[in-house]
Amino acid sequence: MKLSDQSRLQLAIQKIIFLLLFISSIGMLAWISNHYSYQFDLTANKRHSLSGNSVDLLNTLDGAVTVHAYTTDDVTRQAINEIIARYQRIKTDFKLRLLNPDIDIEQVQKDGVVMNKPFAFVIYYNGRMEHIDSLSEQSISNALLRLNRRENQQVVFLSGHGERDIDGSDNRAYATLKSQLGDMGFNLQTVNLLEKSLPENTSLLVIAAPSNPYLAGEVEHIERYIDDGGNMLWLSDPGELFGLDKIATAFGLQLHDGIIIDNNQALRQTLDIEHPAIIPVTEYFPHIITNTIRYNTLFPLSRGISPLSNDTTVNNWQAEALFNSTGKSWSEAGGLKEEMVYNASEGDIAGPVTMAVALHRPRSSQINSTQTGQDEATTATGSQRMVVVGDSDFLSNTYIGAGANLNLGLNIFNWLIGDDDFISVEVKPAADTKLILHETQLVIIGFGFFLIIPIVLLVIGFRIWYVRKNR
Repeated sequence: MKLSDQSRLQLAIQKIIFLLLFISSIGMLAWISNHYSYQFDLTANKRHSLSGNSVDLLNTLDGAVTVHAYTTDDVTRQAINEIIARYQRIKTDFKLRLLNPDIDIEQVQKDGVVMNKPFAFVIYYNGRMEHIDSLSEQSISNALLRLNRRENQQVVFLSGHGERDIDGSDNRAYATLKSQLGDMGFNLQTVNLLEKSLPENTSLLVIAAPSNPYLAGEVEHIERYIDDGGNMLWLSDPGELFGLDKIATAFGLQLHDGIIIDNNQALRQTLDIEHPAIIPVTEYFPHIITNTIRYNTLFPLSRGISPLSNDTTVNNWQAEALFNSTGKSWSEAGGLKEEMVYNASEGDIAGPVTMAVALHRPRSSQINSTQTGQDEATTATGSQRMVVVGDSDFLSNTYIGAGANLNLGLNIFNWLIGDDDFISVEVKPAADTKLILHETQLVIIGFGFFLIIPIVLLVIGFRIWYVRKNR
């Protein structure tokens, strides 16, 4: 078919228009991709995205964050850009400066960087700086937690009466807890009240399972700290209160003498718990401390806690139970023995038994302002907070890694010092990425790949050849 000159002209114009539209489309896609980006993380555990806890943390930060990264290696620079990009997608004023330690010598001196590794990192926020060992999500988020602290959080553990040792390496000690709290910006120290008084900047006092009595003067010191509005965590194991009876009464609480026994054998078997005195907790009452706990916790050798009165409050303290033992448990008044059976006539208390209580009350300045009619907005200083737990083992080196024990402990400390916004920012470890196959599964896969699939392909090929040959 012979085309006329007019037809040829129309075809030429169509080709030119198509080419222009195609080039314009490519240009528009390039512009859009340069100005807008959207990424999908299809990995099972979202390991290329920030955890929800880190996102929650970034949403609490008001100011800009700047990271100074020192390195001379291009591969390391690329890795740095990738991890920081995850933060920048959530927080637009999260800035990164890539610096060469051999060239930017003045900045190296300002940051106090010592290049004893191929890289060094400094993070700035809220007018403060901190050196971090790596640019992992764990390191960055913990550094931001520390930098975002409103003030120096001083946590004091009492010592001198057999309390838990925060520096010890034995199973009973709290060294792991100390390390975790230190990563989150807390400063921990021990104080023996026979040697010196509590520091004036004490944000939280911790009494962790003494095994010897406190003297009357020491108890008075603790009472003065509470009367002055101080916050306290009391971890009390079954048995004596070692002179702290007055403290319990002042809180309006009664701490049971017995040991909680769990008779829910199905649950214990599921959690692989052999000893009936190791109490699993799977359900929690609504509270800021427990709202983010989504897993079970374990409490070895626990005691029960109950209010002195269900009708009235004591010293303005408002008490809230955090969690109970199961309904098939009881508080055994006779102590541990080979065969334990619930017997109310011997003083046993039927479950569920409350194991932890959070208390709060207005500070004295708020109470006084209410009585004198002052403006609450100008006098409010926050609430005074206490937590009493009928077990101290759950935070020990042995059990702190069991279930959600660590997260529960960190939530308790955060709530007690008033950092409610930081309750849910503990960074979760990445899920296991290993694929574990049993021997039978490996045989099936090998048999399929090395025998079945080749035979199927041969049959298909032979079929195609045979059909074409007989056409």
